[in-house]
Amino acid sequence: MTTPTDPNQPPRLEIVHRQPQRPGDRPPLLFVHGSFSGAWLWTEHFLDYFAQAGYPAYALSLRGHGASEGRRRLAWTRLGEFVNDLERVAGQLARPAVLVGHSMGGMVVQKYLEHHQQGPRRAPGAVLMSSVPPDGLGALSSYIALTNPLLFWELNLIQWGGTHFATPQGLRRAIFSRRTPEAQVRRHFKQMQAESQRVVLDLLGAALPRRLSPQRMQARGPVLVLGAAQDALVPPPFVEATARAFATRAEIFPDMAHAMMLEPGWQGVADRILRWLEERGL
Repeated sequence: MTTPTDPNQPPRLEIVHRQPQRPGDRPPLLFVHGSFSGAWLWTEHFLDYFAQAGYPAYALSLRGHGASEGRRRLAWTRLGEFVNDLERVAGQLARPAVLVGHSMGGMVVQKYLEHHQQGPRRAPGAVLMSSVPPDGLGALSSYIALTNPLLFWELNLIQWGGTHFATPQGLRRAIFSRRTPEAQVRRHFKQMQAESQRVVLDLLGAALPRRLSPQRMQARGPVLVLGAAQDALVPPPFVEATARAFATRAEIFPDMAHAMMLEPGWQGVADRILRWLEERGL
């Protein structure tokens, strides 16, 4: 499934989906990946699992990622363009989708929520998994630089120098726990790709969500905030800061790292999302 191709339209986007075997009344789920990845991030486990639970499950590759168009100008792509991609795909679905964003994709979801607080495109709910916090990368980058200088150096080398500087060992340090099999780490290493350099500047402050009171943030709709105890990229204190901004509490999974949808124990994360959806009648 892809968006229509037209030279006068924005880039064509890759959309991967799984449908429940039996039609139901549950809202679609729309998954948004983070940096250096694509829709494939969700195809390993999550899409099939949620479809089996009765939810139409969709994942898009943001422009320049996966099989989406826009690779040539990815380095100059801004956060707002990624938000536009999410808006386009969400607008194609038959009804408003629950949005699930991971890492940088979590910020894309936050910006969507900011733009659509009411009206037909208002999301009935959102899940932020190891998300970039509302305050962006500033404090987070400083924290990583002070506590894990090797990882900080590796991340900057890959971001500004290209993925040919990446290694499987560095990928494990960044997003996987020790429990993840080496073969899986190497398989996903081969799927890594370049990321926008311009979006980093946006995440440092140029395009962050407007600061609102917790009550105003909560009014945007229910938000589930999830994190991982061994996350080297978005450690638990920053996940908890995101939760406070949305007037809720963070839930931290032990023995897991940043790639929560790929790690051993992914089903526990998926089951928590399912319970949250059911608790809210979604």
